[in-house]
Amino acid sequence: MKPQSLDMITKLVGFDTVSRNSNLDLIHYIRDYLAGYGVQSHLVANPEGTKANLFATVGPNVEGGIVLSGHTDVVPVDGQPWDTDPFTIAQKDGRLYGRGTCDMKAFSAIALAMVPDMLEKGLKRPIHFALSYDEEIGCFGAPSMIDRLVTDIAKPSAVIVGEPTSMRPIVAHKGIAALRTTIIGHEAHSSQVQRGVSAVMIGAKLISFIDDMMAENKAATDPNCRFEPPYTTLHVGVVHGGTALNIISRECTFVWDIRTLPGDDWRQYLNRFQDYVNTLLPAMQAIAPAASITTEIMADAPPLQDQGGVAQELVFGLCGHSHGDVVPYAAEAGQFQERGFSVVLCGPGSIDQAHQPNEYIDISQISACEAFLEDITDQLAR
Repeated sequence: MKPQSLDMITKLVGFDTVSRNSNLDLIHYIRDYLAGYGVQSHLVANPEGTKANLFATVGPNVEGGIVLSGHTDVVPVDGQPWDTDPFTIAQKDGRLYGRGTCDMKAFSAIALAMVPDMLEKGLKRPIHFALSYDEEIGCFGAPSMIDRLVTDIAKPSAVIVGEPTSMRPIVAHKGIAALRTTIIGHEAHSSQVQRGVSAVMIGAKLISFIDDMMAENKAATDPNCRFEPPYTTLHVGVVHGGTALNIISRECTFVWDIRTLPGDDWRQYLNRFQDYVNTLLPAMQAIAPAASITTEIMADAPPLQDQGGVAQELVFGLCGHSHGDVVPYAAEAGQFQERGFSVVLCGPGSIDQAHQPNEYIDISQISACEAFLEDITDQLAR
């Protein structure tokens, strides 16, 4: 591990960019760092102006460059039993500990630390940095940045999204849709169930229906599917409802996700869910005309499909692989692919350490990523 990589990882991890917070201090630090080397950054802010994406080009803005993409936000540390300060790097037993070391500030930090080398080698084709916000809560930031990349940079040959893949090329990932369903019932004394509409009881039926849809997918699993689990999953993560044991609940809300295999469409599950909702509403509204069930789409990130292409060929060659793997989590790669980019995931660290207390990255992975990015730099300098 090079000292400059450690220094940049330490700096980026030191910014508390949990998704509920602003990432602007980190973004402004990177902007100023790049400006120190004469590299201009472009910021794409969220509507509130509290967060921003950043993209920048090192080298000439000509076609055939490589985009290095990473997200700047991290997941919370609340309630996790950390042994050290999560936002201060701790080095021990060949590992760096800290929130974001693995997922995924190390990749961006290593690349940023190499900017002086990129400039010294004289790139003939560019390296584009593309750093986003709010990936962890639904891949919200990247689309507006990708819109700008399409119009503002010369067409690159490949996009490398540096999610933690243990430096293995990943050619496909699942998509994710996040939804919030709210049931409005009618309160009454729990001894008079005929006078009320229990939002919690209706919610239980809907959650059971969601689970039944996933069970159907599991039963119809394609034995040749490479994903684990090898089917589209549906999962309810949080439920809130009711006020007291003896009050028929007026409101129940739950949030759920659909993680689709490439080629599957999450909307078909929402449509089936809505059809079931429509069978429940008449009985609810016969008691309480204002009773309702509404579902809000909170996030929609498409899967990455295995389509071959320049990005795969490049990374296979650099990593010494003849084929790529697939992963069940969602990332921003599918959003790049939807806009016509050739994309692959490849970055340091293991997803097994992501989102955990005492998150860490092996220093050997940092060294492997340094060598990987040096090879890319050398190719683009020829």
